[in-house]
Amino acid sequence: MNTPLTPTPSPARRLARFMGWEPDSVSHAEKLASTVGGLLGIFFIAVISYRITGASGAALIVPSMGASAVLLFAVPHGRLSQPWPLIGGNLVSAVVGVSCYKLIGNPFLAAGLAVGLAIGSMHLLNCIHPPGGATALAAVIGGPAINSLGYQYVITPILLNVAVIFTVALIFNNFFPWRRYPAGMMRFTDAPPKGATDDVPVVATEYIEEAIRDMDLVVDLTTEDLQRLFTLAQEHAQKNRMDAAHIRLGHYYTNGKHGGEWSVRQIVDEAPSPDPEKDMVIYKVVEGAGLRSADSCTRREFARWAAREVFPENP
Repeated sequence: MNTPLTPTPSPARRLARFMGWEPDSVSHAEKLASTVGGLLGIFFIAVISYRITGASGAALIVPSMGASAVLLFAVPHGRLSQPWPLIGGNLVSAVVGVSCYKLIGNPFLAAGLAVGLAIGSMHLLNCIHPPGGATALAAVIGGPAINSLGYQYVITPILLNVAVIFTVALIFNNFFPWRRYPAGMMRFTDAPPKGATDDVPVVATEYIEEAIRDMDLVVDLTTEDLQRLFTLAQEHAQKNRMDAAHIRLGHYYTNGKHGGEWSVRQIVDEAPSPDPEKDMVIYKVVEGAGLRSADSCTRREFARWAAREVFPENP
């Protein structure tokens, strides 16, 4: 019996894999929201940095906060974007950076130690935040405007800037129903509570955590995000689309769309009938487009609208 041969990837596909390029699946609304959020966050950060340190200091501090802005506004649900990594990562890195500047006479060694020890400290405190490396480095090579601050650098401008960008991210991201910051503020999840249903295949979070430990990797996704990812991937693999029998009273459903079209509806009443044209449901919109509106349709029409069931984070 001949064993089927695995197709050899094309040169273009091999190059894309080497470069880490993947097809873009992010909606235009999400891209626009990220762009505007970054603009607002860095506007306030730049103003404060200039007020505290002067133009030369701001030139070194703003890039550090600019990297934080990419995380908070482009990937607000990412593990490395959450409040503890943002606050803890930047502050511990600032302390490490100032200490290295004060204690190490060789500027090259001080710069290397500042970044290396900042990474190690963030690992130990479970607050990995990539911009922290730049925060530590700026404390060493920031010049007189930064060096003269000493440990005040930790409070002003770093803590002050972190507080500002966190506040902007908290307010701005929550204007958009499909993105919440921090990630714990998401009202609905694709993963059902334990024991809630046997219809949806779910990988328990403890098994996901064990797999991450086995791989010994830092993954910029929370275990809950990975669980949702696995659940949706399994549903797509099984072509598990909604049908009228899946639409049940009191349950929540989403259309699965991106950006401003995203919506979650709850079935609040029903008039069951064996005739599909008379089998009616009444729903209200509880999140996203059309929030707080209500309407009715046949159960079959609702099933055509729904992509999948979702579950309240705090039922």
